[in-house]
Amino acid sequence: MKYQFQVFWCPRCRAFTPWPQEFWDRTSYGRNLAAFSMFENIELCVSLRSVTQALNRIFGFRMNENVVRRFKERAAEYYRETREGILARMVKGRVIHADETRIRLHGKTAYVWVFATFREVAYLYSETREGSLVQKALDAFKGVLVSDFYAAYDSIPCAQQKCLLHLMRDLNDAVLDNPYDSGIKEIAMAFAELLRGVVKSIDRWGLKSRFLRKHLADVDRFYKRIRKPGNSSSVASKWEARLEKGRDKLFTFLSHDGVPWNNNNAEHAIKAFARLRRTIEGLSTPKGIEEYLILLSVCQTCKYSGLDFLDFLRSGETDTRTFAGTQ
Repeated sequence: MKYQFQVFWCPRCRAFTPWPQEFWDRTSYGRNLAAFSMFENIELCVSLRSVTQALNRIFGFRMNENVVRRFKERAAEYYRETREGILARMVKGRVIHADETRIRLHGKTAYVWVFATFREVAYLYSETREGSLVQKALDAFKGVLVSDFYAAYDSIPCAQQKCLLHLMRDLNDAVLDNPYDSGIKEIAMAFAELLRGVVKSIDRWGLKSRFLRKHLADVDRFYKRIRKPGNSSSVASKWEARLEKGRDKLFTFLSHDGVPWNNNNAEHAIKAFARLRRTIEGLSTPKGIEEYLILLSVCQTCKYSGLDFLDFLRSGETDTRTFAGTQ
């Protein structure tokens, strides 16, 4: 027996309402069922095959995996402009966090880029790790870009804040690799002391430049402390050069409100994709990955905004901020 899902209950209208035609599959299954399928697949990271099996078992359907795959295709097309709107709002903002990660597709490696604020997330697919995608996506951005030390981000014509956690990890690795080098130990200790004071101020006052600017004097003292050309080893000298070269991108957050000193926000968004990647890696095509990334962008934006992803899918709304106003 096939169940008919031709309408859904709209909590905003408090009535049964037909779904937009764009989202309908050419079967008797309606969007309410499709929304639940995408919730299972994207937020809970259940494979399309397992989603199909569960629906057949629970509701007595006889549909195959291609039906649920069409749900995904049509949902991705329906929400494509939603992701574009999310990215457009981010570009108009003051801070964007960026990161990238790999994914394997039928024997080749591709890349997924993530751009995040504290309210929104956008994932983009690229066949290479070249910076052209980042340049195109963030060309109009005039705020502060928070990222790791990958050179592609340096091509964006905006203020930059490099992740100091990444820097600290690299510095710790250098100390472990050179345990008897007093020069690199001195640099690590001086940097840790500087960062400890800054973090203490952030814990007390938050990311407010009027309280953090005082640490610019501490930054000057740090650079004076590590400049010891007569006593520096080759490793310490390389680190001095690295710190000098990146000075204008290491402490940008001290002069701007709301700019973090780490890239935890983007890394958190990357972890969300990593969970989904375990389900889809090696089994999808570039087109399929792009569809997943559109829906994951919507899902994570809902999470970052305190919205329920399933409720958003069922609402028929395509703008997360408009939907948030109805809650």
